[in-house]
Amino acid sequence: MSTIELVYDEAPVLLYRGDCREVMATLPDASVDAIITDPPYELGFMGKGWDSSGIAYDPEVWAQACRVLKPGGHALVFGGTRTWHRVAVAVEDAGFEIRDSLAWLYGSGFTKSLDVAKAIDKAAGYWRGRAGAVKSDNGAMSGGNYERTPKGDPVTSDAEVWEGWGTALKPAFEPVVVARKPIDGTVVANVLAHGVGALNIDASRIGTGTGTQGARGDESSASGRYGDSGAVSIAATPEPRGESPMGRFPSNVLLDESQAAELDRQSGVSVSRRGKPRSGPSGEGWGMTATGAEYDDLGGASRFFYVAKAGKDERPIVDGHRHATVKPLALMRYLVRMVTPPGGTVLEPFAGSGTTIEAARAEGFNVIAAELDEDGTHIPLILQRLDRPYSIPLFSDDDRMVAP
Repeated sequence: MSTIELVYDEAPVLLYRGDCREVMATLPDASVDAIITDPPYELGFMGKGWDSSGIAYDPEVWAQACRVLKPGGHALVFGGTRTWHRVAVAVEDAGFEIRDSLAWLYGSGFTKSLDVAKAIDKAAGYWRGRAGAVKSDNGAMSGGNYERTPKGDPVTSDAEVWEGWGTALKPAFEPVVVARKPIDGTVVANVLAHGVGALNIDASRIGTGTGTQGARGDESSASGRYGDSGAVSIAATPEPRGESPMGRFPSNVLLDESQAAELDRQSGVSVSRRGKPRSGPSGEGWGMTATGAEYDDLGGASRFFYVAKAGKDERPIVDGHRHATVKPLALMRYLVRMVTPPGGTVLEPFAGSGTTIEAARAEGFNVIAAELDEDGTHIPLILQRLDRPYSIPLFSDDDRMVAP
């Protein structure tokens, strides 16, 4: 007997409460265009049972996902840095091809490292706590309680040896497995037959600021082949030289604001030099001529990769309950755009607080989502998201610009 329940059915969203394996079992073969999902990382996060069930490693989950996905359809699967290899293996064993991995970098991770020297002192009966008063002359444990010593130098000789050692690094990125269901024949044949099988590069390009390098109409055909990034342009004149005027080719690295600021601090910020020719005369160096618009790309290195973390206004809360690992809406919208064709359907087997659902809806796609929600806290968060007003893309098949 099925235990799944349809809790939201309003175009373009279908939301089920229940095990995603049961939900996917009801879907026809090759019926969805893309899968974007954030499954449990299987770390036992905060002692939560939903994060230690092993479901993300279950080949049945990914076999069902592969079955309902169209040939050539992509699956983007988040994972934890300690466990994503097992997710990738399960995805691959289910029949997917691993095509790439994305790295989402962020600067707000909380370090969970054990201070080895302090732990040695504590085991010996000394607690190097906050700076301040010491409860006894020698800081020794008394009556079963650890006595505080001023924060700073190790107390025992063993601790001195291990001062400065820890057990973990600060978390600063989350990996995303980029998988694809095997194509039928060639990519060309597959995209024409099934409407999927490729990445939407132009929809995923990163803006370059005020523009790209200038036109090549005044250059000889053998000159001006190098863009700022070092890429070679072989475009015939008078096409734009260097990078595409539509933006930078998407990378497999994305940053949040903290990492972006640090990258810009280290890389520096380039100044737009539009209209300023190269200083060298024609024929020098690469044989560049002074066209008058070689550079037009203001900003730091982070402009190639930047995606912000989820802000407070993106994190739903109902009756004091909130999801602990909310993904930023901008990130999920970006990923949804990258792998979903116009008018396509996104499958999210692990809906969580509903970021993927909100992202797919905002981008004008249909979405089918499942959330087990054993403790009854996640579905209300998703429903709160779905109550928000939203705008759909101008060229969506849906003529509604704002939903109530």
